[in-house]
Amino acid sequence: MKQSKILLESDTNELEIVEFRVDELDRNGEVVPCHYGVNVAKVREIIRLPQLTKTLNTSNEVEGMIKLREKVIPVLNLSRILNKHTGDMQADRVIVLEFNNLMVGVLVHSVSRIYRISWAHVEAPSASLYSDQITGLVKMDDRIILVLDFEKIVGEFCSASALKPLTADQLLESKSQDRSNKTILVADDSPFIRNTMCHALRGAGYQVIEAVNGQEAWDRIRETMQQCSTEGTVLRDKIQLLITDVEMPQMDGLHLTSTIRKEDSLKDLPIIIFSSLASEDNMRKWHDLGAQQILTKPDLPHLVKFADEYTV
Repeated sequence: MKQSKILLESDTNELEIVEFRVDELDRNGEVVPCHYGVNVAKVREIIRLPQLTKTLNTSNEVEGMIKLREKVIPVLNLSRILNKHTGDMQADRVIVLEFNNLMVGVLVHSVSRIYRISWAHVEAPSASLYSDQITGLVKMDDRIILVLDFEKIVGEFCSASALKPLTADQLLESKSQDRSNKTILVADDSPFIRNTMCHALRGAGYQVIEAVNGQEAWDRIRETMQQCSTEGTVLRDKIQLLITDVEMPQMDGLHLTSTIRKEDSLKDLPIIIFSSLASEDNMRKWHDLGAQQILTKPDLPHLVKFADEYTV
């Protein structure tokens, strides 16, 4: 299956998800269907499992390597990553993902179809019910589709894509100036990525406000605007920069960016989009929406560098 036309060129606040299954067995040996989703923007293609080459000195979650049009890519076993009891069930479909300048396959039991939905219909998971491998859930009539945090999953097993904290030398260098009077609003639905980003920014000396999605970030901005109106100040006295992901429940980062740019009083608020989907084509479109800078995850050192540039 070729990647379909994706909805990243405007502020539609929509996405397309590929639904797939990674099933498990209950205590009686009966199959329990488990439905998951991934943004089609990350999907390069879906194939039957070709000949697999086992690799040495890798974790049990790495099933092996496959050759795909002269390129060798790792294949991750989602059943093991999600701690499922599968017995003798065999997964024979590979979803080939491409993001963070990395290509990787994930082994699944079946792939059903693509759905176009609004981010407003994607709910953030409850921390008490779902693991940090889930970033959202979509309630269908007869099932729930869990949207997986593939940045975190792939980052744990493919070091090239991992969002790593700044090194001690980088932290020392980043603390060479006083940033304690500057505040950055960070919007990202992945706890893993958001915590790492905020740790880097706080380590550099910034004050950081966290939002779990675009809607929460927009609510925080509106509250701050009301406060500024009462005080006779401007928003940039309170928040000097917004850093946002693209894929987020309720409101995505593109709709957030467009919404901000429609407010005359917010036209000078710098926006950095920090996304695993930052291809050259997408970057041009996102600049047109009003983003000053776009960075591809996992580029944390440049995140601090450009934060310095846009909070001056």
